[in-house]
Amino acid sequence: MMRAMMLESPRSRLALRERPLPIPQAGEILLAVAACGVCRTDLHVVDGELPNPKLPLVPGHEIVGRVAAIGPGVAGFAVGQRIGVAWLGRTCGICPYCRSDRENLCDTPLFTGYSRDGGYASHAIADANYCFALPEHGDDAELAPLMCAGLIGWRSYRMAQGGSDGTGASAGSALGLYGFGAAAHILAQVAIWQGRRVYAFTRPGDEAAQAFARSLGAVWAGGSNEPPPDPLDAAIIFAPVGALVPLALRAVKKGGRVVCGGIHMSDIPSFPYSLLWEERHLLSVANLTRADAREFLALAPLAGIRTQVTRYPLAAANEALADLREGRLQGAAVLVP
Repeated sequence: MMRAMMLESPRSRLALRERPLPIPQAGEILLAVAACGVCRTDLHVVDGELPNPKLPLVPGHEIVGRVAAIGPGVAGFAVGQRIGVAWLGRTCGICPYCRSDRENLCDTPLFTGYSRDGGYASHAIADANYCFALPEHGDDAELAPLMCAGLIGWRSYRMAQGGSDGTGASAGSALGLYGFGAAAHILAQVAIWQGRRVYAFTRPGDEAAQAFARSLGAVWAGGSNEPPPDPLDAAIIFAPVGALVPLALRAVKKGGRVVCGGIHMSDIPSFPYSLLWEERHLLSVANLTRADAREFLALAPLAGIRTQVTRYPLAAANEALADLREGRLQGAAVLVP
């Protein structure tokens, strides 16, 4: 048997359930979950802000675990090996997007913890082609946020710097991060390691988050309603607040980029065209690709990324989600079965 925190109806609390241990089918891996990060996307799923989740559902898509069993046809993995599983759970491989190396835009994808069961459990099933080998060193809970907060942050960062190849603004450029949570605290370390100046924007009055950002090397930290002391070359919005878009556009230079890094955001209010004029760019980031994951997971140890995590037992998933919802966390929340 396995234990799992289940979402059984929209906008309900998760309930701890016992379920039969699943058997991996062809191309699948059964993993024993060692840690699963609690992502804001999980909150959007539980709160009913993302439509048509699989129900009943085990949320969670920042999974670190060990291979417990391997289905037929799986190569390249061994029982006992440490692996990670991320948001992108499967793609079709045949649509125009998959055929043009844009599997993040696949027409018929499956997403871990949304359209297939995820990692708020003692065990999880994953498609082997969407699992990633992880190094044996390091703490499971500290690795878990890399599997989404780190990955979507990395993709957003490359878009902010000029495109999917990461070219664009100079190494000394000014980067604004709106919403200093799990993704921003990882990405700030990457950007600073690469020589960029990071400006952190938090909820107004959140002095703890601002101090946390400065402790990681941010050159300035303030409320999201404040203008930065210097114009920004680019800004990434991780907070799901549409009203931040005009503020970020106002903060970036001519030709600057504003990237919306979340899967869900409240409505963007109307704003004067002058904020977009002068060749400013407004972009969104959708999901991620396996290439993003391989690239970022190789870079993370070089950059010396250290995640700050708050651990919760599996049965306390509702409390972890509530702390995330209310902004009571610095860094990331992680469930440890």
